[in-house]
Amino acid sequence: MQKIVKTLKGWVTRFLTYWDLLVLLVQRDIKLKYRRSFLGYLWSVLNPLLSMLVMVIVFSTMFKRKIENFPVYLICGNILFSFMREATNKAMTSVIESASLLKKANVPKYIFTLSKVTSSMVNFVLSLGALVIVMIATKVPFRWCNLLIFIPIIELYAFCVGLGMLLAAATVFFRDIKNIWGVITLAWMYLTPIFYSLGSFYNDNEPNKNLAADAIGLFIRRFNPMYMYIQQFRYFILQNADAWEVPTPELMWRGAAVAVVFLIAGTLTFKATKNKFILYI
Repeated sequence: MQKIVKTLKGWVTRFLTYWDLLVLLVQRDIKLKYRRSFLGYLWSVLNPLLSMLVMVIVFSTMFKRKIENFPVYLICGNILFSFMREATNKAMTSVIESASLLKKANVPKYIFTLSKVTSSMVNFVLSLGALVIVMIATKVPFRWCNLLIFIPIIELYAFCVGLGMLLAAATVFFRDIKNIWGVITLAWMYLTPIFYSLGSFYNDNEPNKNLAADAIGLFIRRFNPMYMYIQQFRYFILQNADAWEVPTPELMWRGAAVAVVFLIAGTLTFKATKNKFILYI
């Protein structure tokens, strides 16, 4: 036990040593994203708003009658999934893009991956302004439970850090992952209830009529981490999820467990392979 505590203390001390570097890298990423942009940081609010408007127009005829407060329902799922996609895409190439610096300076390699996910988190926090605007426009009431959105946000951040570490390490050795990941995230988006309700997979009047749809719905509920985080987030905002989507304590614990598993797996994989990075970058 003392050895574990000593190891953890060493990790924390080393991390704090490079805290200023992490902050500088995050600031750099944010500034580069909005460099030479007339509206600058406003795009963090405008992008999710415009995406929501397009998707509402496209999907409202199919799903609006079945989903209450459809614009808010939609933007909640969209901003969380967009954060995951941006964070993992940036983390995936973080080591490769920092090759010149890694060859010259002795700094922890994970700092670059962590900075990418953290800068994406800053953009996500700014995009919450779009959610507030939509809630006001659609007259969705603000409640004290809205503050509990920090729970799925922390879980999703930890999940993205772990997944980002895995992707960053794998991309150093297999560059094709950059192309494959785009296809995976596209499929992942359609398997996540962003613009539809999970209840649409089930027919209470005719159970077992469509076994394939039932199987897909069960797969999403049990094995899609983004479902776990988005449904928690939506429920704390709307408090009107259907019976299939109420975030039970089990869903919250599973979301936290998945985040921890990916964080540990990503960290250990990154640590085990980091000394070989220099040979491939």
